[in-house]
Amino acid sequence: MKGRRPDTFVTICMLLMGIAVVSIGSNVLVVVLQGAKSLFRSVSQSETRFAIGLSVGSACVSTLVCFLLAVPTAYVLTRSSFPGRSAIEGVLELTMTLPNIVLGLSLLIIFASPFGKVLKKTGFAVVFNPRGVVIAQLVVNLPFAIKLASAAFRDVNVKLEHVAGLLGASPFRQFTSVLLPLSKNALISTVILIWFRALGEFGATMMLVGVTRMKTETLPASIYLNVSVNDLDGALSSAFILLMISAVSFLVADWLTRRGGKRSRYE
Repeated sequence: MKGRRPDTFVTICMLLMGIAVVSIGSNVLVVVLQGAKSLFRSVSQSETRFAIGLSVGSACVSTLVCFLLAVPTAYVLTRSSFPGRSAIEGVLELTMTLPNIVLGLSLLIIFASPFGKVLKKTGFAVVFNPRGVVIAQLVVNLPFAIKLASAAFRDVNVKLEHVAGLLGASPFRQFTSVLLPLSKNALISTVILIWFRALGEFGATMMLVGVTRMKTETLPASIYLNVSVNDLDGALSSAFILLMISAVSFLVADWLTRRGGKRSRYE
């Protein structure tokens, strides 16, 4: 109604929203304005190109493996009842609360043990090796992927799968023709989030593989190395590249999600 005074609660919420937006936006603005200045100089360096390649490549591999492990695990946790399920879910919840650097320390102990030494002799070295980047990203993100995939599956009405079963569909057929299509958009969002987290992972990676130029240097590691030698321009340019990759990936993923949503409405 015209002339109506704004509600006090709404006004307070809008004020708090403004504070949140300014807090977030100022960080992004600093990276964009400062990082763009030295972008071309940074991209022309082989170290930066190596960091980009390792970051994107390891994030893609770890996300793929994470998804292949998380989806079946989430299916079992949401569609089956068995002894120890609560304990497994508790372990997943606990793992998500641990700092990444603690998970990296655990991985370092595991792969520095006799088991890890046997793997190294067979040609699968992990500690201080680029393979460790993928392992660190996988271990850090897997509990989150399982949690998100489980939430997606729980949102699907189980009765629809039961109906498909009554019509003769096997559990695999129910999974592929009912559960996956109905939770497709949520699973796409899960993949996007996990990929973004893998791209920016640093704590566990640093503990397991260290930070070595042109060997285990991801974009977050590049930022750390540049700051350690007081090269703030290089650090900001790496941060800007990381931001650009994330922004482009987000736009592409959002387009795919919207396109999938439109298809599902017409199918």
